[in-house]
Parts: sequence; C-alpha cells; structure tokens
Amino acid sequence: MAYMCLMRGLKELDFRGHSVPSDLVLIGDHAFPLAMNSRGQVLMAASLYSRGRIVVLGHESYLTSFPALVENAVNWLKGDESEKLPVVAHKNVKAVAGNLSKSGFQVQVVEAFSRNLRAGVYVTDAYSLGADVKDLVAFMKAGGGLLIAGQAWTWAQTHPKENTLLLFEGNKVSGVAGIYFSDHCGEVECLPVNPQIPSSWMAVVIGKDFEDDIEFLLRGISEFDLQNGLVASEVMVHGPLAFPIGATKDGRAFLAGAYYGQGRVVVITHEGLLSRETLAPFWKNAIEWLDEGRNGVIGVAPGLNSAFNLFNKSGFKCEKTKLREDLSVFVCTAYSEEHIEEIQDFVAEGGGLLIGGHAWYWAQTHHGQNTMTDFSGNKLLNKMGLSLLGNIIGKGSYKAPVPSQAIKDTYHFRHLLRHVAGHVAEGMELTKHKEKYLQKLAEDCSNYLHTKAYNCPSYTQVVSTLTEIIKKSSLPQVCDSCPVKSPKDHLLLSLGAHVYKFCPDPDALLPYLIKDNPLLQVVYNHRIKIEANTEGWEEWISTGLYLAPGMKTYMAIPEEIVNMGWKIQIGCQTDYLKHSELKRAPCVHEQFPVTSKMMHVWNLWGGLIYLVAPPKTQVHGLEVIVQIAVPAPYYKSGVTTNADWSLLRTAPSPWAELEFENIILTVPSDAVRDLGRPDELAVFWNNIMRGIADLAAKPHKFPRKERFVTDVQISHGWMHAGYPIMAHKSAASELVNIDHAKTNGLWGPIHELGHNQQRGCWEFPSHTTECTCNLWSVYVHEEVLGINRAKAHPNMTLAKRQSRAEEYAKGGKKLGSWHMWVALETYMQLQDRFGWDAFKKVFASYHNMSNFPCDNNGKMNLYTETFSRAVGMNLAGFFKAWGWPIETATEEKLSNLPSWTDHPMAQYD
Repeated sequence: MAYMCLMRGLKELDFRGHSVPSDLVLIGDHAFPLAMNSRGQVLMAASLYSRGRIVVLGHESYLTSFPALVENAVNWLKGDESEKLPVVAHKNVKAVAGNLSKSGFQVQVVEAFSRNLRAGVYVTDAYSLGADVKDLVAFMKAGGGLLIAGQAWTWAQTHPKENTLLLFEGNKVSGVAGIYFSDHCGEVECLPVNPQIPSSWMAVVIGKDFEDDIEFLLRGISEFDLQNGLVASEVMVHGPLAFPIGATKDGRAFLAGAYYGQGRVVVITHEGLLSRETLAPFWKNAIEWLDEGRNGVIGVAPGLNSAFNLFNKSGFKCEKTKLREDLSVFVCTAYSEEHIEEIQDFVAEGGGLLIGGHAWYWAQTHHGQNTMTDFSGNKLLNKMGLSLLGNIIGKGSYKAPVPSQAIKDTYHFRHLLRHVAGHVAEGMELTKHKEKYLQKLAEDCSNYLHTKAYNCPSYTQVVSTLTEIIKKSSLPQVCDSCPVKSPKDHLLLSLGAHVYKFCPDPDALLPYLIKDNPLLQVVYNHRIKIEANTEGWEEWISTGLYLAPGMKTYMAIPEEIVNMGWKIQIGCQTDYLKHSELKRAPCVHEQFPVTSKMMHVWNLWGGLIYLVAPPKTQVHGLEVIVQIAVPAPYYKSGVTTNADWSLLRTAPSPWAELEFENIILTVPSDAVRDLGRPDELAVFWNNIMRGIADLAAKPHKFPRKERFVTDVQISHGWMHAGYPIMAHKSAASELVNIDHAKTNGLWGPIHELGHNQQRGCWEFPSHTTECTCNLWSVYVHEEVLGINRAKAHPNMTLAKRQSRAEEYAKGGKKLGSWHMWVALETYMQLQDRFGWDAFKKVFASYHNMSNFPCDNNGKMNLYTETFSRAVGMNLAGFFKAWGWPIETATEEKLSNLPSWTDHPMAQYD
C-alpha cells in the first residue's frame, strides 16, 4: 500500500542525465526500494521508523527532477497524524519548496531544523543536517515525515579512511530507519514503474566488505575457546550488514557482528562465554568496537556478574543496570522478552549491543514452536540480520579468520544465495569452494523462510530470488531410477519444498516442481470417526485418504481437539535423509498443528493423511470431515469387510495401509492390489504380535500399535526401528505375503520389532544394541512361525554358534569383542538350558523394578541376579565365564542358590 501511494500515477522514472546517484543499502524490516535499476542497485527507497516515515532519494537533484514523485512522497510522509501541519524545507533545497507551493502545499523554508519546529514533513539534502541529527531522529520517531536526498560517493572519495555507513551525515538519520547512502555509484537508466515493490536477484546483498571491522575485532586473536563444558548454538548471519566473526570449518558461525541503524551488535552463542578468561582479549576489542570511541558507560544486565567482573578488569566503566538511554554499550542475554523494542531503538540510534545466549535448549523444550520467530533472542535479533538457531556447535578451539580473506572465504547466506541466483540466471561459475556450502545454504533458506516476515521487503526479496531460481532451474524429478547426486541438485531439491511452502503463489510454482502429476479420482466431504486412547507417546490415526502432490484440502475439526496438541500430518515417510545420493527429497512429510475448526493442509510431495493424537489423551466418537482427497487402499480389522476390500484395493492412491490388531503396514499400493484375503494376513500378524508381547511379558493389546512404513530410501540401514519402523519398499511384498514369510521367515522385520521392545534397564550399550532384539527374532520364528533358528538366519546354525563362543573364549573373553552375534550366544545358551519361560520371568521382574543402575557394570550385575533368581540357580559363574564384570557382592547375594557349573563356557576355563 505504501509503495502504491508513493508511485501513484507514475509510468516511468528517467534517471538519465548528469546526476550520478548513490546506490542505497537497505536493511531491517521496513525499508523498501522505490526504484531499482537492472543491476539491482536501489536509487530511491522508503521506510518507517517508530511512528514516523522517511523517503530517501539517491541524489539531491531528484528533488526537482521528479516533481510528481516528490508530491506523492510528501503526501505519504504527512501520514494521518501530521496532515494539517506544514511542509518545512531546508534553505539548500528551496527549489523544491517552490515546486511544492505551486502544487498547493503549505511550505516554509528554514535555515536549519530545530526541535521546536512545527512541521508535518521536513525536506532536506543529505549534507545540511549539522547538529540537528538527534532532533531529526526524535522528530521522525514522534511521527514526523522526512524527505532526504543526496549521494555519498563524493564524500567517500574525500574521506577514504572513514566509515561511510556511520559517518556520512545523511546516514546518521536515514540509517536509523534502515536506509544507507553507500559509497558506490548507481548506474542510471530509464526505469518503468513496477506495479509492485521492485526486486532482483542482483540486488546488493552485502553493503560493506567488513575487512576493517574484522581486523579491529581480531587484533591479537588467533583462536576462540569453546571448550570446557559450554554448549553453544549456531547463529545464522543473514542481514546485508551482518557478518560472521568466528565459525567452524564448515561455515557455522558462533560469533557474529552487525551494523544496525547507527549502532553495532556483537552476538556470542552462549552467555557463559561472555565471562571466559581466554576470550577476554576479544571482549576488549568487541566492546571498544561497539563503543565507537565514546569511552562511555558499559551497562551489564543483572545476572551477568562474572562478565561484569571480567569487563571491569579490562578497564571499562561498567555498571550493573538495565537498559538506559545514557549507556554507550549494553550487555545482556538472549532470554528476556522485556524491552525488545527499546533495545532495538537504542542500537538504531547509535548504541552498542553485546548479547550472549543459545537457542538449542529452547528448541528442544518447545516442540512445535518456531525457533526463528518465537524464541525471545530472535525477536530482538532478526531485524538486525542475525538469528540464533537450534543447531549445536561442537566443543573445541576454532581458528580466527584472516581479516583480508574473511568475507571472501567465509560462508554468508545472502552472498552465496546471490551467486547461486547468478549461476542459474547468467551462468556464473559456482566454484568448488562455494559448492561445499550448498547444503548449508539449503538449511539456511529453510531457517530464513521460517521467519515468515511477509511484511518485510527484505524477506520478500529473498523469496522472489528463490522463486526465480526454481523457475529457471530444471528441478530434478527424483526417484529410485533418477537419483540426485550433485550438490546443486541437492540444493534445488531442498529449495523446491521450502519455497513452495512459503512463496505467495505456490500453485503457479507447482508445475516447475512436479512435472508428472496425473489427476486422480477423489472423494468429497469424507467423514472419519476418530478414536484415541494414548499413553506416553504420540499416535498416528489413519484416515484412509491421500493427497496428491500439491493438492490442497480443508479439514473440519471437532472443537474438542482444537488447540489441544493434535496435529494433521501429510505423508507417512518421516525419515530425514542426508545421503550423498538421494532417491527422494530429504523431507517429504508435513505437519500442521490443529489450531482452528477449519484447517487448510497440503504437501508438495503429497501423502497419506493422518491425525496425530498427543500423549495421554482420550477421544471417542468424534468426527472429522475432509473436503476433498484421494481414497487409499485401507483395510482395518473388524471394520473393513472382504467385500469392501475388493473395491478398496483398487483405490487410486499410490500408498496403502493395512491396520490389524497391534500393527499397521504402510506399503506401495501395488503390493496389495492382488491381496484377496487381508483377514488371513491379519490373523498371521496378530499371532506374530502376540508372540512379541508374550516374550516381553506384556498384555497382548499393545498400548500403541506398531507401524511399518516402506520407502524408496530411508535414513539408515536396510530397516530401522522407531515409530514408525522404516523399511525399503522392496520389503513390502515380504510383509504382506504369508506363504513367503512362512517359508523364508521375517528375520529383519521381527528384529526391528525386537528393537522396539528393548529397555535401557537390561540393555548394555553398545554391546547388546544389535543383540537382544534378536531374542524376539528367534522366539517368533520358532514359537509362532515354526521355523527353526538355524533356518531363520544363517548365523544361527549350531556350528557357527559354537565357533563364535570358542573364538571369543580363546581371545581372552574381552567384553570389547562381546557384541551382536557373539553376545547373542550368551542368551542362546541360557535359552537352551532354561527355555523361553525364564526370559519371560526376567522381563516380568523388570516391569516391577525401579531405580535402575545407569552404568553397564551395575546393570549387568542386576541382570545376573535377576536371571539367577528367575531360574533358581546361581549364574554368576556363567556370566563371569563370558567376561561380565560380576562383583563380589553379587556373588554373595546368590551364594545360597545352587551353581550352574556345567554351563557351555566351562569347557574353555
């Protein structure tokens, strides 16, 4: 709206002539360009500051060259509060006063601005501010409008060693509102007036090289000590006037600085580092940089006592205090939401800010919330071009960069983004040095887009750039036959999903992202009854519906579950992939917190629709209505009849679900098209799951049904445990084929189900991590499927078992070698002698225990005692023969039981 008011009635702006303007640098949330040339240089801009407004023209001659624009600017600058107040012009621009008077404005010409001046708008060049700077800022802050014009490149030429951004007179006012006259000349041309705020990937993304700043900050500094107990976050450096100071080798910053308005900022990503003695020389440099030679008072927020003492030792005038206007530098943490706007204004008007804090703990304890927007530190820092992330920086000592190479060699979000855009648009070379940061760029694009600063022109500029990258690139249509390998294609694959989620017109972008997206048969206003009785975990509730890629739907949600921790999930494949070769996008599911009775949901990659019930919740008989979706082959025991299934198995969704008594199988629909009797498969899996429960000494009814999800690619392994258990799609046919399972077994799937039964109290990581889960593999195969252990897995033949035990014994019975198959033999020898009932008794005993040991030694002694009492025999000697660290106290506790002396390991004594 502001842009439209300023450009009303204008068709073009002809900058050709003798005036050479300054290129304007824009930062902050409110600054936006009015005129941008084909190189992305900004020649005119506007912004807000507090209650006031400002328009900046890149040359003073533009005050008379563009009379219609100036009239629009004055009308917009007047605003509502100062509409009846006169326009006041400095004498150096009296020509514009004459033009405005002719157009009916009430205009006064003055020698200089004064705080008592009654004006709605003040018009001046960028050279005549004198001692009026603070008064002009106060005027704007109180609601006044400022029209200022000039260029800084001439000044910079005559002041080659001066900081143009801070010391050029016009910047002392305009910079407060996030617009700076730079020392770069703007190229002139005749520009058409865009209907919307102009943007370009070529827009200057870093307004300074920062070499002098980094050189000042790193005087005498060779490394940064992040060792000894403190866990820091990563800070994302995304502003045009923000820069990294300390970073890891892979470009993740933990220390950064920025210009903001007329002030400066330094961020360290753990407040404890503010008081670290080894960093004292750096803090001395940083405070001097922030103080800018004022030798003022350094205010240290209450609670930072150690930092206060350290800074005092360095000779600064420190006071323990909250924020005050008379401070030169304010030191605080990132954890308070108090006085955020006051701190931002303090810095914008020339103060220094030193802030410490991390976001990783907040992110871990605020699931479902947006770290970029909801974390207190980011509410303060985002505007300054810096954001604290939930990522952790590893402990260590990190080398300080070489100032002359810092910006060139160090990762910077906007700088690299501009290079990628140039590579796509004009074929600019992407060097190997830049390619190595592309994965990080993808992550940071996601982080940045999550700031959701839709009203911020800087944000819309980035979104526009990312959208153009996607449209001008050939987005890889990734699949198992067309994997993605190159860093650039990895970037595009990640960007596609992020941009689709946050761009203003995702429907227009969809054809660039998904090339083959056939129309599928749909159902309308489908009603779903939901039942939930969850314990300590989330639970997915299947709907039997699917959304095609990019397809959107509305879901009517019962009021009882709105804002109660429920979520809607689109997509069953929840693994995040980090492989060098990708057969699908890294993340292909979306979740939406249920916050209203009508939810609008979608997913670029499509997927099955789920409701996700929060832990410890009970819901019965509620109904959800899905406006439009694709039906999926969905069988539910006790609900779906065989007659229903004969139709459902042909449903068009590419993914199918089979929900049985205690397990849900999610497989490609092709795997179930020929499945005629899902009820028989239900009986088969019900027996397996009851076997799982029997060995674990648990009720047959699971508190939460297990889930298997097959996928073209998973995060690790051939299968891995969890909720859901993830498996490669080739395993789908095994999961639904009874004959195959009864003949060949299901070692892998049962192994993963066994993982989900493991408990830390009787697990001895890392020795038994891949061992005790196989107890269930052996049990289910022998007791449920009727398949001997030797046939169930080739490593379970008697010869191999005996060979492993013998080799282990001859190797000295070292626990370092006691793992997986070797460790399993310990348990198999117990099973051979005492049977499966002994294990059931042991597991049952653990259900009734509490206050378990935390270390392996303690847990192994407890297990020895527990198993011995379950079988009524002293097994201490047996476990000692396996190299377990059995304590004398344990042996004494079991001394009244008969000893198992003829155990299989006795032959090796």
